[in-house]
Amino acid sequence: MTAAAVGAEPGKHGPGKHGPGKRGSNRLVIAGASAGTVFEWYDFFLYGSLASFITEHFFSGVNATTGYIFALLAFAAGFAVRPFGAIVFGRLGDIWGRKNTFLVTMLLMGLSTFVVGCLPSYSTIGVAAPVMLIVSRLVQGLALGGEYGGAATYVAEHAPEGKRGLYTSWIQTTATVGLFLSLIVIIAVRTRIGEDAFKAWGWRIPFLVSVVLLGVSLWIRLRLNESPVFQKMVDEGTTSKAPLTESFARWPNLKLVLLALAGLTAGQAVVWYTGQFYSLFFLEKTLKIEGVLTNELVAVALLLGTPFFVIFGWLSDKIGRKPIILAGCLLAVLTYFPIFKAITVAGNPALAAASASAPVTVVADPADCAFQFDPVGKKTFASSCDLAKSALATAGVSYANRAAPAGSVAEVHIGAVTLASFKGQALPAAELKTQKAAWTKTLGGALKAAGYPAKADPAKIDRVKLVGLLWLLVLYVTMVYGPIAAALVEMFPARIRYTSMSLPYHVGNGWFGGFLPTTAFAMVAATGNIYYGLWYPVVVAGVTFVVGLLFVKEMRGAKIEE
Repeated sequence: MTAAAVGAEPGKHGPGKHGPGKRGSNRLVIAGASAGTVFEWYDFFLYGSLASFITEHFFSGVNATTGYIFALLAFAAGFAVRPFGAIVFGRLGDIWGRKNTFLVTMLLMGLSTFVVGCLPSYSTIGVAAPVMLIVSRLVQGLALGGEYGGAATYVAEHAPEGKRGLYTSWIQTTATVGLFLSLIVIIAVRTRIGEDAFKAWGWRIPFLVSVVLLGVSLWIRLRLNESPVFQKMVDEGTTSKAPLTESFARWPNLKLVLLALAGLTAGQAVVWYTGQFYSLFFLEKTLKIEGVLTNELVAVALLLGTPFFVIFGWLSDKIGRKPIILAGCLLAVLTYFPIFKAITVAGNPALAAASASAPVTVVADPADCAFQFDPVGKKTFASSCDLAKSALATAGVSYANRAAPAGSVAEVHIGAVTLASFKGQALPAAELKTQKAAWTKTLGGALKAAGYPAKADPAKIDRVKLVGLLWLLVLYVTMVYGPIAAALVEMFPARIRYTSMSLPYHVGNGWFGGFLPTTAFAMVAATGNIYYGLWYPVVVAGVTFVVGLLFVKEMRGAKIEE
């Protein structure tokens, strides 16, 4: 990487072959800005898809449920620091330049992804393994915090008048391109080396091959010139000297930041994460659909939905950004529950039928039931309620809860069949283990007799209907995500745009969206209801619809040079 690319002093940006302030090739501008978001989502989906393997290799010192939550939390840790990355790199972008800043973020992102494939496992170096994993996710998250704002700002500041929505929507397609690319790599590796080898070591390969994507992305970005809007500010000496103060310490702009978060990006984020990420969890973890098939179904839905990012971006140039984004949020609020219930019927009809004909209810003393999260893997959950719920969670069966008199032994009702649990607190460890195994076997037999399947039967999956439902979720994603970059760019003045738009975007996508899988999974685990986690995106999208409708001003066509 040359000094001219990343080492220039503020205000000393070379004119490049197009001359100062001029626009470069549209294709090169979009490709260069989009390269980083492809990388971002490739990493994002890679980690999410391989969370169960990461659990086994880095969090094997705790029980399976706790380990899976820890793996999701390590994933979420990167999202937790994204707003801080937005502040750091947003400030650099408004002082140092759009191009130079997102060259640095690209390099940090790429190396963080590659490192995951090299890290030793828990069995090799113990607790240092998850610590190193979390550090890599934190570096990744910091770099991501500066990536999107730079890409969106760079493209919008190159876009011809009246085509900002169309141009920036191409960045949004890269989210799906990155996800789709990760699916292709995962499927290719799994089918090539087999499940056993993939489970043992092959899961590392998709992380390692990311270095190729990094090389191509850096090569493209090094060919770019600075944004004409930023170059013009440099030439005129009007760049901000204190973008953080101007963005967040002055109420008129801080108000816009808060409205962008509550009225646009929070709802956009939860709709995106539900449609393109939580749906994958739901298929594989809840409906027990085989991993490769799950990836293939999601890949087809993504492929069919991707053109609509551009369609809705183009449409936002005609009718406005706000109506399309808020319509996507409202549709999510109204239809998420019926869509996911229909996904259950199409993906695992035996499970749907058994849930309808023989619903499961845990009848227990509420004081006897604990939230089964054990960070150090030392606690024993041996009450009758905990034993019952643990066995049902392991079997992947949804259940309702009903309170029983204090001190009573928990019961599991499967339709008309009732099974009593047992109190294991006073039992020796060996006897508890024996009785728990016997109880779990008895419960499994009763569930099987009631029609509950151990996993989804591939022959009975309605693939066409399932892809259609997944495509509908992706369509909502394209509605909220296609116009979002143009909407955010147009809300803020050029001198502090990188900083101002990056923070609400990454608080929305990093916190509201990034914590969705962990939060929804924990909500399901706590209640036993496989659909309960959907309340999280429904409530957030509903709030965004109301705030956006009442308080966010439509900015389509606003001047962005000032």
